[in-house]
Amino acid sequence: MSRQPEVLWAQRAEKVYLTISVPDAEDVVIKTEPQGIFSFSAVAHGESFSLALELFDSVLPEGSKTKTKVGSRNIICSIQKDKKCWWKRLLKSEAKHPYIKVDWNKWCDEDEESDNSGSDDDFDGGEENDESDADDGMLYLPDLEKLRGK
Repeated sequence: MSRQPEVLWAQRAEKVYLTISVPDAEDVVIKTEPQGIFSFSAVAHGESFSLALELFDSVLPEGSKTKTKVGSRNIICSIQKDKKCWWKRLLKSEAKHPYIKVDWNKWCDEDEESDNSGSDDDFDGGEENDESDADDGMLYLPDLEKLRGK
């Protein structure tokens, strides 16, 4: 039997970001289907993890990207929405799932996104480098002087 990993999520009008917490994951398999079915499986420390989510609306699998690194703590997924819009929630179902939480570090409200147009991070799904990934998908914070109106 496999365990369900913790999932953090955030959204923009065009994308949904999922951060799946499975430290040292191996044999990672991620599938995204157009009707909004997202599935994940991996093995970590001899234990299997899996999850299947029916997302709120349809997505574009060809626009979705995943970032994993050997030895990392998380698998980061950027899923392209089929239509540019804000979802009421992550899943079609209104049921509560204790393993799914909002990722407040990446969250952006609808009105904030228009202020930050052009600053949305371009998720880099395949690049392996030695630089820190701490800023991947981080929320853009405008210059404080701009906020003060100077």
